[in-house]
Formats: sequence, C-alpha cells, structure tokens
Amino acid sequence: MDMIRPVSDLRNNFADISRTVHETAQPVFLTKNGYGDMVVMSMEAYERLNFDSDVYFKLLEAEREAEITDTRYSSKDVLKSIKEALGGE
Repeated sequence: MDMIRPVSDLRNNFADISRTVHETAQPVFLTKNGYGDMVVMSMEAYERLNFDSDVYFKLLEAEREAEITDTRYSSKDVLKSIKEALGGE
C-alpha cells in the first residue's frame, strides 16, 4: 500500500521516513496542500528502478531493431563475438 504523508513530515519526522523507505524498500509520497509534490525513496530502491528502466529501454531498442532488419544471431555467434571483444579465444 502506498505511503502518503504531508511534505511537512519530511522536516518534522525525517528519521521515521528514512527508516520506512529503507525497511520497506518502497517510496513515500509527499503531498503539499493535498496534492502530490514529491517522492522519497532509498538509494537502493532508486538504483534498482534506474537499472530496471535501463534494461527495459535497451530491450525496447532491440525489439525495434529486430523489426527493421532480418539479421539474426545465434547464441554461439554472440558468445564468440563477446569472447573476441574481451580478447579471449
């Protein structure tokens, strides 16, 4: 369940909000005058969200490329290419 708190709680109850975002790994939504104003989350949650977003956009790019080209690579071809790029066999 989303945790929604007034933005004044950030100043008055910072330690509680910090503990909440770290223990639950969920964001806390802050309101100002009854309207959404900002979101507070732990660094770990932010990094995970950022990573998931990067992966999603890379997969989306790969799908778009697959739509415009007929070139396909086998897993063996990809593994061989990676090894060569890393200076391996």
